[in-house]
Amino acid sequence: MIVIREAQDADVQGIIDIYLATYGQDYAYPQYYEEFEIKKLIFSDETLMLVAEDTEKDLVVGTASVILEVGAYTDLVGEFGRLAVHPDYRRRGIGTQLLEQRLTSVKERLHVGVIEARVTHPFTQAIALKQGFAPVGFLPLKYLFGDTRESMGLLVQLLGRGRELRRNNPRIVPEIYQLAGTALEACRVAVDVIVDEDSSSYPFGHGFTVSELTTEGYSRLLRIERGRVRNREIFGPMRLQYGYFKLISHHSKYLVAREGGHIVGAVGFTLERLDRVVRVFELMSLRDEVIRFLLSELEERCRDEWDISYIELDVSADAPRMQRTALQLGFVPVAYVPALAFVDVERLDLVKFAKLLIPLELGSMMLIPPVSEAAELVLAAFRRREVLPRLGEVVDRVGLFTGLEEEQLTRLASSCQYSVFEEGSVVFREGEPCDEMYLVLEGEVAIHIEGREEPIGRVRAGECLGEISVLTGGDHSATARAVTSVETGVLTKKDLQSLVRLRPGIGVVLYRNLARGLGDKLRRADLDILNE
Repeated sequence: MIVIREAQDADVQGIIDIYLATYGQDYAYPQYYEEFEIKKLIFSDETLMLVAEDTEKDLVVGTASVILEVGAYTDLVGEFGRLAVHPDYRRRGIGTQLLEQRLTSVKERLHVGVIEARVTHPFTQAIALKQGFAPVGFLPLKYLFGDTRESMGLLVQLLGRGRELRRNNPRIVPEIYQLAGTALEACRVAVDVIVDEDSSSYPFGHGFTVSELTTEGYSRLLRIERGRVRNREIFGPMRLQYGYFKLISHHSKYLVAREGGHIVGAVGFTLERLDRVVRVFELMSLRDEVIRFLLSELEERCRDEWDISYIELDVSADAPRMQRTALQLGFVPVAYVPALAFVDVERLDLVKFAKLLIPLELGSMMLIPPVSEAAELVLAAFRRREVLPRLGEVVDRVGLFTGLEEEQLTRLASSCQYSVFEEGSVVFREGEPCDEMYLVLEGEVAIHIEGREEPIGRVRAGECLGEISVLTGGDHSATARAVTSVETGVLTKKDLQSLVRLRPGIGVVLYRNLARGLGDKLRRADLDILNE
């Protein structure tokens, strides 16, 4: 008989044995193999730890926990984590029983429950979905297990008064809208976001000196933090006012920016050297120019000094300038979490951003719907980021971009994906349905029609391919074949229509340039035919 109960002192070794049987020596947090750390979890008022016991064998066969205070989000958020069942006892419904019991035990104490579910197998995903958790994002390559990085699906459930206290009508930039809408619908919350088209990013400042926080600078920084408490734009599991030594004990650091010897801002973050993960949890400033400077300085140290693979920050869904700044710094929105942060008397939605400092090599995954849909949205955004550096290299040669302002250019480029075609490969065939156009970044493509051996035209770097069919809605009228290796930015019909709907000004310039480019190609094709 399996009994679910709260863990006791005598269960410590049994819990450790379950982790060893489940993860080997590769669990992301090795402290949970240590007797002292498990005891702290069992006896802490901030943690609920359950075990599943086989009473006939007097054996602990499963465990699950909830961290009831995950920090400065700040109140009534619980992280449902560390659910493990001994391999010999799987497929008996024990994981479901553990999740049901811990949800029953804490739902009156929480407003929001959060689960990071492994995607190497569907076990945790399926249990979380069955218990009412909804997928709101995907965290690619966040944790290190042995020599392999693993991704996580992010799922949440609004509990108690979480839904009631949620602030309505958050303001988000357009790039976040689809992810936000998908997450809110999954959580059965009205999609009430307001798309902010006009907010610009914070300017980039220079001339600041940077150092790590010491006890000497703590009191000065605390005065800034208290002055900005009502204007917070970044949230996380810690706060400066927790106290300097408590911050240090939680592996927290601050980079402090000074100008003329005076502190003008700081960014707080946790540094997990084992997982090679940095999580930004606080950002304070006396001047707008220091915000982007500090985030850039942090990324530089992550790359050059700490060998970090993954950077994460949670931005208020009511802070479009910070959202825009994160996007321009290369961060990708990976989750939209309703009501996660408690401020004053209401709860704010947060946009979780991530930046990978390693290649996006995902490995084996077993995603189940609707977790897979959220993951695809996030991965599509990462693929679009890949095209931005290449577009920057050829922007002056791209006729499609003529007349676009810098912000409009970035917006258009961020809607494109990156694709490479090897020499001789077919980009598309005559008569096939068309739902995407291609911006040739490098290389040359020949255009063929049935019945003619020689190409009727060629498309080179800086020109578009397939735009006629996208604009008219018809099938491809010709076949496109790569003459050389070809690099392209790919803009789907759906993304083009969405972009034009949200940004009519971009649409006017875009269609004008498409018409001009089409005219140039037709004239060139006519000349090729006349010269035959």
